[in-house]
Order: sequence, then C-alpha cells, then structure tokens
Amino acid sequence: MTAFIFDVDGTLANTEHDGHRVAFNRAFAEAGLDWYWSESLYGELLAISGGKERIRHYMTHYLANQDLEKNQKDFIQQLHQQKSNHYRQLLQEGNIPLRSGVKRLLNEARDHGIPLAVATTSSLENTIALLETHLNPNDYFKLIAAGDIVANKKPAPDIYHYVLDQMQLPPETALAFEDSQHGVAAATQAGLKTVVTFNNYTHHQDFSEAKLVLNHLGEPNQPFTVYRDDYAFEHTYFDVALGKKLIQV
Repeated sequence: MTAFIFDVDGTLANTEHDGHRVAFNRAFAEAGLDWYWSESLYGELLAISGGKERIRHYMTHYLANQDLEKNQKDFIQQLHQQKSNHYRQLLQEGNIPLRSGVKRLLNEARDHGIPLAVATTSSLENTIALLETHLNPNDYFKLIAAGDIVANKKPAPDIYHYVLDQMQLPPETALAFEDSQHGVAAATQAGLKTVVTFNNYTHHQDFSEAKLVLNHLGEPNQPFTVYRDDYAFEHTYFDVALGKKLIQV
C-alpha cells in the first residue's frame, strides 16, 4: 500500500508569500493597528507554527514596550478571523495558484487509487478555502487534518500520528510532502519519509532528514532541480512511480 500526505502552506501553494502575509497586514490595517509584517520579519515569524500563535508571539516578543490587550485571547481570535476573511478574498481574486506539479500529481495519484491526506497546522477553514479554489477536495482527499485538531503543532509529530491512525496506515507505507524544517521534523518523528519542495522562506533550512529535496514537483516541460540526495532515480518531475520508489528505498 502507498499513501501521500501533504502539508498545505508553502507546499501545495505559496500561501505564505502570496496570501497569509498580505492577509495579516490587511487585517492589521482594518483593526487600526500600526503593525506591518515585512517579508523579512514574516520569514522570522514563520518559525512559529499557527497563525494565532504567530500573532501572540509577535505581541509578546516584538511589542514588549507596548500595552498588550487585557483580553488577549479574544483579541487574537478576532484578529485572526479578520485575517482569514482577507485570505479567502485573496483566493477568490486568483492570487494564490497551486505550485508547479501539484495538480498533476494529485490527479495521477487519484487515478492510481493512492489514498491522499492533508496534514497541516493551518486552520481548517483556510485549508478548505484553498483546496476548493482549485479542486473538489472530496474527490481527492480521504482525510483533511488541520488546525487545532491535535494539541501540539509542528514540529511535534501529533498531526502525522493523527493522520496515520485515522487512515490506519503504517508509517513505512506513506510519503509526506513538506516545505519546511518544522514539517520534516514532524513527519520524521512519526516515522515517515519526506519529500521537500522548499520556497523562498525555507530554502536555507536544514533538510538533512528528508529523502529528497526539490525546488518544486515539476512538470514534463518544467523539470525540477534536485538539491539534496540521489533519490530522484533519473526522473525529471515527481510522479507516482517516483513516490513508490522512495517509499521502497
């Protein structure tokens, strides 16, 4: 048996660069805040998994000399909801396309009867919004695990343990697709082999535990570049055959 488990943000689409950062800044402005997350600052904040957790970390560590909201939990929840609204608007405007090779691989895996799942720390509503913009998730994914469904977010392995348990999969039969060091750590701790397709925010991170590190999944007319290890098996784009070979290594 073979199964593919996908992270979402940065893996299926460049949501962090094209969506979440822009949506956060729009929400800050709408709330009358003078906060602005530049690309470099947002790159630092991505070390914190989860949008609400990211806001809390920013308030605690970057606004130390300012008065914090007394009802911080409610304030963060409301601000994050505003951000989610702006994120969905960006999706509707067509500003967040899927990454190279993603739709092709999902179609091929579905046609081969390979079980597909999502394992992400992004909120469920944002995950569904992205997927529904580009495809019908029910036609592709057997399970979508997202947001606060587990107690500890990546790099903890909880979300992957949850997916494997729900799908009744031994970890050695599945392959995880990630874009960050946190994601690789989470998948590896759950016993999964991992393929990394890094992005501008994560290209400098340590992917030594991944089986294959690529710039993207590639297309027949747009080959990927292999950045670490010799497991591409002379393939020029990621397909089901390559996925099966990696699982069998």
